[in-house]
Amino acid sequence: METAQKVLARIMRHKRIRKKIFGTSERPRLSVYRSNKNIYAQIIDDIRGITLVSASTFDPEIREGISRGGNKEAAKLVGNLIAERALAKGIRGVVFDRGGYLYHGRVKALAEAAREAGLKF
Repeated sequence: METAQKVLARIMRHKRIRKKIFGTSERPRLSVYRSNKNIYAQIIDDIRGITLVSASTFDPEIREGISRGGNKEAAKLVGNLIAERALAKGIRGVVFDRGGYLYHGRVKALAEAAREAGLKF
């Protein structure tokens, strides 16, 4: 499968998922995006259309502790950080949006780390 076809297939999967997943003020959406070199997570209130909390491998707390941003260890750190920031803002439960990616590898590592840190989904 060519790269453009893979990207298109992921976008189609994501659109299909987003038909069903919607973040509210009570239970916002935890959205994950991964590139080859980094991983990003944000908690979004879709009703108001705002990002409540975000974390990525570019954050200074994480950047210092990793050698690469595109591996499972970095994803675990991002998961922990997003959960800490969410809990600090009073967000306990979220809806997980895997962004069209398969639930394994870095996406799974981020999700499990966020769960262990206290987020419910």
